[in-house]
Amino acid sequence: MRLSIWPHAGQPYGGILEAARHAADSGWDGVYIADHFMPNAGTGRAPDAPTLECGSLVAALGAAVPRVRIGTLVYGITYRHPAVLANMAATVDHVTGGRFTLGVGAGWQVNEHEQYGIELPPVKARLDRFTEALQVLRGLLREPTTSLDGEYYRLTEAYCEPKPVQDPLPILIGGSGEKRMLGIVAEYADMWNAWGTPELIAHKSAVLDRHCAERGREPKEIARTAQALFVVDGPLPDRHPMPVLGGSVGKLTEAVEAYRRIGLDELIVPDGLLGQGADRLRAMDVIRGIVTG
Repeated sequence: MRLSIWPHAGQPYGGILEAARHAADSGWDGVYIADHFMPNAGTGRAPDAPTLECGSLVAALGAAVPRVRIGTLVYGITYRHPAVLANMAATVDHVTGGRFTLGVGAGWQVNEHEQYGIELPPVKARLDRFTEALQVLRGLLREPTTSLDGEYYRLTEAYCEPKPVQDPLPILIGGSGEKRMLGIVAEYADMWNAWGTPELIAHKSAVLDRHCAERGREPKEIARTAQALFVVDGPLPDRHPMPVLGGSVGKLTEAVEAYRRIGLDELIVPDGLLGQGADRLRAMDVIRGIVTG
């Protein structure tokens, strides 16, 4: 099971770089960055708290940090035209020497769209547009030219050159809706990502397997990735919108082994509850020790 760190973009760049370099130096496998411009209203953080931009961060980390894979978790497709995003992804893959993972999602955070005047359609239209965007991304990153006469995007013999170093550059899709989103994952993804406890991820993964079977695709072709917040040593928060696991080394070990038993390919650890500075680096070392056994 691969292990990756997810430094939150609401901290200074120096802190993000510190976590990424420590991951590279201590045997972690990857570093992911979320694509947001501000905190989500209602999460307990001020909506005007500073937040660094994802595309710039992954390029910077790709140049500054060796060995580990660099990925986005995930680019909101509503923020950038997919042709622009394809060129960004190909460029970062060259910057990293073929270590980039393109994570994409349909978009969801309301306050960002409202403040910037970016359309956030209803769910059905959002997923329709996301499906077209995936066709654009796969075409531009993997085919000589791409044409599409869609409802949302129109491309005519379009180029994206140079192509990525990787052939193919992996596309990760984030989402867990069982009726439609996991069907989109089964159709277009090389990797899938969702928040969840081992039990929830096992359930969602089984649903994804069924969508793959309906499309005649081998489920093992799609790598399964997931994340939860980890507490290494201390009480768990009384209330949190995301799953929180651990509290002691023993409980963390139980959680990691549960993810391993369900066949998770990659465990991603957000750094939000790991502390800061030296405390965070020590927590990272404990988690890596648990995962590598």
